[in-house]
Amino acid sequence: MAYRRTGAVQARLDAQRAALVAAAVALVAEGGYRACTVAAVAGRAGVAAGSVYNHFAGKLQLITEVFQEVVGREVAAVRDACAPPGTAAERVTAVVETFANRALKSPRLAYALLAEPVDPAVDALRLRFRRTFTDLVADAIRDGVTGAELPRQDRTVSAAAVVGAIGEVLAGPLASGGADPDVVPALVSFVLRGIGADHAHP
Repeated sequence: MAYRRTGAVQARLDAQRAALVAAAVALVAEGGYRACTVAAVAGRAGVAAGSVYNHFAGKLQLITEVFQEVVGREVAAVRDACAPPGTAAERVTAVVETFANRALKSPRLAYALLAEPVDPAVDALRLRFRRTFTDLVADAIRDGVTGAELPRQDRTVSAAAVVGAIGEVLAGPLASGGADPDVVPALVSFVLRGIGADHAHP
């Protein structure tokens, strides 16, 4: 007869896995992916290193879980901030401000998500992450063009340029751990000019 886990056992395993992921997130936020070793995660979570392997095949699987966990939260926050109703300019501004301000509150973690050199598997997740944000911006631009708020444009190209600008502008401040207070307003202004928010056709 196959062994079946009881509800209590499964709950304990789920709680331990969640604790390991939380410990890994904290370590990445403090020291980047280099700090997120199996031994360090186990120590932070208060378990033996062998317990980590009961949940993850190794460091790479743990890191990808961390990436998906944190990015999932960021995507949800940005999606909520830029959801209709609202003008295209307001929705795109919400994307930029929400993403940038949240990143700057935890610069080491955000740098790890956006730019820190790591395994190609995480780079592939980064591409999916960027596409998700690009789609959110593209939706706002599409609605702006449809409603004559924005000039006609290739929304996919414009949205990719917006997301690229956000990452490029934030890379330096995130790497150094701080940013000038004018960075986010200047970025918003640049992005709105780029999508033609002040040059809508009649």
